[in-house]
Amino acid sequence: MIREDDFSERRKKLSGLSDVELEARFWSLTDEIMQPLIDLAKTHTSPSIERSILLRMGFSSIEAKAIVDRCAEKGLLGKGAGHAVWKVAQDRNIPIRTAGLELAEGKHWDNLTFGK
Repeated sequence: MIREDDFSERRKKLSGLSDVELEARFWSLTDEIMQPLIDLAKTHTSPSIERSILLRMGFSSIEAKAIVDRCAEKGLLGKGAGHAVWKVAQDRNIPIRTAGLELAEGKHWDNLTFGK
């Protein structure tokens, strides 16, 4: 199959744009393409994904499992286990590792709040 080359025709609508305008258009289209994936990520997660995030934050698999299990028990898995750890660290002004270990022990869950 031979594809008809229509580059010259498609290029016409972009030919009058400056480099700055082209870059802005590129990022605008990129945002448009990525938005469905971002929306999906906000509403779909799993314990294994959340454990993986905590592993990358420096927690051991046993620590990550404890945090994720408690997060699931509280119905907060959709907010993100890593987000819960970060939120506690910020709210209490403590290191992320300390916040995660304390969450794994069962502390701070009753006071954990998320914005919208």
